[in-house]
Amino acid sequence: SVVRMPNTAQSAAAFTALVSGLQDAPATVRQDGNLHGLHVFLTPIGVRAILGVSGAELASSIFDLCDLWGRVAGDLIGRLKAADTWQQRFAILDEEFVRALIPIATPRELAWAWGRLAQAHGCISIQGLARDLGWSRRHFSERFRVELGVTPKTAARVFRFERACRLIKDGQPSLAEAAFACGYHDQAHVTTEWNALAGCTPKSWIASELPFLQDYELSGSDDERSRSAR
Repeated sequence: SVVRMPNTAQSAAAFTALVSGLQDAPATVRQDGNLHGLHVFLTPIGVRAILGVSGAELASSIFDLCDLWGRVAGDLIGRLKAADTWQQRFAILDEEFVRALIPIATPRELAWAWGRLAQAHGCISIQGLARDLGWSRRHFSERFRVELGVTPKTAARVFRFERACRLIKDGQPSLAEAAFACGYHDQAHVTTEWNALAGCTPKSWIASELPFLQDYELSGSDDERSRSAR
């Protein structure tokens, strides 16, 4: 049950299989008991080839897979539930994705820009990317948003946030160390971004249920110092 949507225009809803695009606001999920499932990450550039919709159509929204794939989605969910092992489920999903795959020619400039943002974990000048493409920043941002659903600046924020999550998960550094590694100004900047993207402070997020759509099991972080840096 998604009780808080990243897009406030959407009402809370329950899903068996959901699809969401890039988002710059938190989603809050409620579950009863243990949850077992498959969490698949597709790039915004690749999502059209698999799901048949653009990243822009999915951005900041949550959809039932059946709304996108219709009867095929219902059959897929049934097969996944009936499978005895995770390896069987992975194989079923691979088979269905290959069946659905339609090669799509993404504008090479945007594919290049997305790759550069991903490689730099969002720590790169948007103005510099636009200049390298020979575009104005405004033209670059608009083309990027129309194709992928968010501006390059928003994509960079998400990349930095996700890298901070991974760093804390893998190495459990302090927020100051994570902030420095991810290009944040200081720990207060990290906390501000965490509130914007996750809806709470890093410490609260780690201690409680993590947002399902950006799911990282974090531990050992500390946002006490960030308060003193404000």
